[in-house]
Amino acid sequence: MKTAGICTAGIRTRGENMERKVGDTLLNVFSPGRGARVGSERLSGQVSTRLLEVSCRGAQEALDEFRTSIQGLTAPEAVERLEQYGHNTVAREKKKHWLAQLFVRVRNPLNVLLIVLSVMSLVTGDTTGAGIIALMVVVAVTLAWFQEARSSRAAEKLRAMVTTTATVLRQELVEDAIPVPDDARGDAAGPPELLFRPVRQQVPLDELVPGDLVQLSAGDMIPADVRLLSAKDLFINQSALTGESLPVEKFATAMEQAGDNALELNNLCFMGTNVVSGTAIALVVTTGTQTYFGSLAKTLVSERVQTSFDRGVHRFTWLMIRFMLVMVPLVFLINGLTKGDWFEALMFALAVAVGLTPEMLPVIVTMNLAKGALAMSRKKVIVKRLHSIQNFGAIDVLCTDKTGTLTQDKVFLEKHVDLNGNDNEQVLELAFLNSYYQSGLRNLLDVAVLERVEMYADLHPERNYRKVDEIPFDFQRRRMSVVVEEEHARHLLICKGAVEEIFSICSHAEVDGHRKPLVPEDLARLQEVTQALNQDGFRVIAVAFKEIVEPRREYAVVDESDMVLLGYIAFLDPPKESAGQAIAKLREHGIKVKVLTGDNDAVTRKICAQVGLEVEHIVLGRDVEAMNDEALTDVAEGAAVFAKLSPEQKARVIRALHSRGHVVGFLGDGINDGAALKTADVGISVDTAVDIAKESADIILLEKSLMVLEEGVLEGRKVFGNIVKYIKMGASSNFGNMFSVLGASIFLPFVPMAPIQVLVNNLLYDFSQTAIPTDHVDPEYLRQPRKWDLKNIGWYMVVIGPLSSVFDYITFGILILIYDGWHNAPLFQTAWFVESILTQTLIVHVIRTAKVPFVQSRPSWALAGTTLLICLIGIWLPFSVFAHGFQMVPVPVSFLLLMPLVMLGYIVLTQWAKGRLVRRFGLN
Repeated sequence: MKTAGICTAGIRTRGENMERKVGDTLLNVFSPGRGARVGSERLSGQVSTRLLEVSCRGAQEALDEFRTSIQGLTAPEAVERLEQYGHNTVAREKKKHWLAQLFVRVRNPLNVLLIVLSVMSLVTGDTTGAGIIALMVVVAVTLAWFQEARSSRAAEKLRAMVTTTATVLRQELVEDAIPVPDDARGDAAGPPELLFRPVRQQVPLDELVPGDLVQLSAGDMIPADVRLLSAKDLFINQSALTGESLPVEKFATAMEQAGDNALELNNLCFMGTNVVSGTAIALVVTTGTQTYFGSLAKTLVSERVQTSFDRGVHRFTWLMIRFMLVMVPLVFLINGLTKGDWFEALMFALAVAVGLTPEMLPVIVTMNLAKGALAMSRKKVIVKRLHSIQNFGAIDVLCTDKTGTLTQDKVFLEKHVDLNGNDNEQVLELAFLNSYYQSGLRNLLDVAVLERVEMYADLHPERNYRKVDEIPFDFQRRRMSVVVEEEHARHLLICKGAVEEIFSICSHAEVDGHRKPLVPEDLARLQEVTQALNQDGFRVIAVAFKEIVEPRREYAVVDESDMVLLGYIAFLDPPKESAGQAIAKLREHGIKVKVLTGDNDAVTRKICAQVGLEVEHIVLGRDVEAMNDEALTDVAEGAAVFAKLSPEQKARVIRALHSRGHVVGFLGDGINDGAALKTADVGISVDTAVDIAKESADIILLEKSLMVLEEGVLEGRKVFGNIVKYIKMGASSNFGNMFSVLGASIFLPFVPMAPIQVLVNNLLYDFSQTAIPTDHVDPEYLRQPRKWDLKNIGWYMVVIGPLSSVFDYITFGILILIYDGWHNAPLFQTAWFVESILTQTLIVHVIRTAKVPFVQSRPSWALAGTTLLICLIGIWLPFSVFAHGFQMVPVPVSFLLLMPLVMLGYIVLTQWAKGRLVRRFGLN
């Protein structure tokens, strides 16, 4: 027997009556001017049963079942239920125990390799070597874990700065109410009753509880699994759960047969979906992990999708490991065959394996990302997803909306005129009533209308009008209507929207109190006036009305017909003073700015001209619709401005740019930007955006400005640049060491460096590299977008790497010819240790910049300090108390005096080779 069997026709009939009664009462609470106005997966188990059961309940029955009322929960009830049910969060990124985090770090292939080498050293009796290798693993794992924990805490704090809320009806205590005296309530009255009143509140999503009443409108995320109590033209995008591409219409009527799949019930809405259009009031049924989305999230939480940079780092890591797997056996065989001491050959080969392992790479990446996120937050850029920083610096095309980005995000109502262009107060009055009574998302135009406070004083809407119904805005009709009741119970339908759409539903026009039929010539004249205003930068909205002959309770889109065109209102959205400068800055940094807007082409052209954005041709939404993907790709590459686009058309343009290899960022904050934000490589929104925009974005701007965005892009490039410095250094150093180690192993009668010295050398070098995240990045490097480029790294490896071997062999010659190193293995090994640590530590300063190091480009104090410290330690160790343990002997002072000449020659030659690479291939 199906769960739906509990539903009966009798319940449904009674439920319809309750729905109407409860819906009317809720509208009195939530809507201004009425009552108390204040500011295809299947569910399983208990969650499924509860949703199916409540879908069959009438509205009042559902409220009773959850022990709530049409006035909402009281604050104490909400607190109690929050403790009972927990926070309304799902298992998106379940925080791991610190031991689990350490384990994840330990199982990194580089660390696993080092652990194996440490065990092998221990088994062969080299306890010192095993200890040093183990110390390197501990340092790498601890640093990476510490930095990741630090960056995670920072990211959580940053995300907390961007809150998403729901509009909830709750009862608040009336503090100044006079309690009813005991003697007035009788002997058994008990303590005085507390008085509460219903208020609309903006409550953080994670604080919603079962029994809450929430108001939904276009652009809202569904905050939990809810049962609709009232709905008006409500369309929900459920694609995240069902894969359906088209929005689904929802109703508040109780179901007669619930079936066994809650997703198919049209009076339920689910967490993770969003409102496309319409309005509704809903009862929260389940929250957090008890929601359908939450139950899926527990099984579907997975690792984030890798960026191109992640994949590049992964490839580089395994390249180094494969490189090591080839070289280490060669070193072992060569030393074993030529020296005859296979044990020492094995120890040396293991030490070389450690030296070739870039074990600090995860640490460097994590430290750079954490530092970048914190630096960006200081510039009012909040990183929701830490690894998106890499793509942020790689953006070469920025697609942006016009309103609030190029313009001031402050719209001014400048004109309210009739069809002849004369001022008309009635146009403003009707526009005011329309904006005042709509319960959906109020845009900047509505705000500008409502700022005419004198209209409120003249109209007294709460006293003289009563809202009956509304027909919400959607992107197909591009208009919205409200129905109000005037005196004598007359109903008036007021509609405002795009000029063409309003004209299409009008049969008459009213000018100077006289009505006349509309003819095509009127539309032509209106279009001429509108076009002239658009060209001056005005946005024009038409206003129409209709007197309802037979009033009724509910109205629909079909009622938007045979209307009377009254006039239009014109708004000015002036450009930001900083917009032109910001576009020029972005252009200087290699980023093309493209405008993707739903506004008309004339207004867009005017604004773009004012901010210095060259516009040869504007591509309209109808043009995009007519193109196939190949044609759109060609157009998107060349066009800078797209106007009158639908949400899906914006996403199509971004996909077309992707197909040409561009890294695309999209900046948007509206309900029509969700698809584009998800499609872009980096979705960028603002703190004041609608819910769906903020949830879809990777980056949140606390200030809606291209200047702020430009600063964030530069921080992203700095992060990328510092990570690549370490990779270039590691690749070139390892490639050069291959020639030095192999050559020395062939001709020397002993291993060129004691295994313990190789390990100490690697440990010191790794420590010196931990300061790279603090380093400066040249302004020239920041001028262009930066992507992962294996060819760039490859050139550095094959050109710079062998140069280090040249000076290793020069050092070998000095040691053999001057200091009789052929017959003094300890001296030779110790001296090469000193030369190696000095050269590879100092050479990072050449590789870190395309300029002349220290002269044209200076490192950070931290990097310079760690370099100096490690160099001094390298020189001091042969003379220290640790020398014997590391199989070192004091080196001649004269050798140390020769080292500056060797290092100078190495630096000069490397700088020359690097300059050739930069000039010939543009590498930096």
